[in-house]
Amino acid sequence: MTHKGKRKCRHCHAFFKPDPRNVRHQRYCSHPQCRRASKAASQRKWLHRPANADYFKGPEQVARVQAWRRAHPGYSRRTRGEPSLTPTPLQDHLIVQVTDNAKETSDLVDPALQDLLSAQPVVLLGLIASLTGSTLQDDIVNTSRKMLRLGQDVLNRPSPVGRPHGHQTPITPRAGAPPADAV
Repeated sequence: MTHKGKRKCRHCHAFFKPDPRNVRHQRYCSHPQCRRASKAASQRKWLHRPANADYFKGPEQVARVQAWRRAHPGYSRRTRGEPSLTPTPLQDHLIVQVTDNAKETSDLVDPALQDLLSAQPVVLLGLIASLTGSTLQDDIVNTSRKMLRLGQDVLNRPSPVGRPHGHQTPITPRAGAPPADAV
């Protein structure tokens, strides 16, 4: 090492500072070409050892590979663009953050009625999420659709799904139903 704390890369011959966790072994810098050269050199070194010369040859190696394939069915059939067999969440759960400014906010007055009315969609989402136990958008949408259908069945209205925006079905009382009293 000619530069203090630096080492010369075996591939590009530039000086680099080795990773402190691997100072004794690191001989290549972190450039992609040098990392590929490091990988190729380590594979050559491994294959030239006498114990590893026939690692991929012979009937016992065929049996080893066959046993591994039996233990991992479908592994080789999956392509890179194909999703894995385990479902992945669509979104992460929110991390609850505790605020320590309760003293400052205790002096504030309750929000105005207009603010509460504008928060209704958020409250509805929170209610559906707590009922289903899930914060995933797909679960909330499916539950909302079920609740919409149930509410329309209760009111005996046809479903607006598939109709153009702005089309409203007038509320007509059922025949034989008593008129509602004024409140």
